[in-house]
Amino acid sequence: MKMNWPKLAALALFATAALTAGTASAAEIKEVRFGVEASYAPFESKSPAGELQGFDIDVGNAVCAKLKVKCVWVENSFDGLIPALEARKFSAINSDMTITDQRRQAIDFTDPIYTIPNQMIAKKGSTLQPTPASLKGKHVGVLQGTIQETYAKARWAPAGVDVVPYQTQDQIYADLSSGRLDASFQDAEAASKGFLKKPQGAGFEFAGPAVSDEKLLGAGVGYGVRKNDKALKDALNGALKELKADGTIDRLAARYFDVKVVLK
Repeated sequence: MKMNWPKLAALALFATAALTAGTASAAEIKEVRFGVEASYAPFESKSPAGELQGFDIDVGNAVCAKLKVKCVWVENSFDGLIPALEARKFSAINSDMTITDQRRQAIDFTDPIYTIPNQMIAKKGSTLQPTPASLKGKHVGVLQGTIQETYAKARWAPAGVDVVPYQTQDQIYADLSSGRLDASFQDAEAASKGFLKKPQGAGFEFAGPAVSDEKLLGAGVGYGVRKNDKALKDALNGALKELKADGTIDRLAARYFDVKVVLK
């Protein structure tokens, strides 16, 4: 998909002016290009017809409708979302990306939208727990570029756990089903809807309690935007605030989630 350089240049100039004046207006934004990695149901995935679907997709479309702008979706591997945002392949990341201090070094974020617990899955009866002692010598799949990869490499790998990164979540589930992995670590809702409730996930279950670590696992999901893109950030925050207040995000969450989603 070709980039609209005149429009990008206009947005950049507007963002600079807005920073100087201390104000920002959504009126100058005509299109929001969202970057997404579409293999993480129920947040974002593909229908049998190849159409994007999921909670983040619906919320993103609602944001665009609130702003009265066109929504454009650009697919990208998850670990390449931040570099692609910086390269202006799209204007915001909307792909269940948790806000962390590490990611803030490269990009900015909107206000948090929601948070999901992080949990491991393994074969029923495996007795595996999300601890270094339990997982020593085991193979655990994680999605490249995620907070789960960061956590597993920092907390488990030094104790002898084989942390195996993958480019897509679907590849993780395939290797888990075939026995090449002993467990996988992802957010609990993606595990429930994307694997455990599907035929492929028969014989598997959550292994141990949810894992919490605010430093590495963050404290909420937001949209990633380029540093100093104040016009877009303010517009997105305004739309999200209205969608929370009018109950839209709650209604969408109830449609998609089994695990309790905490709105921020």
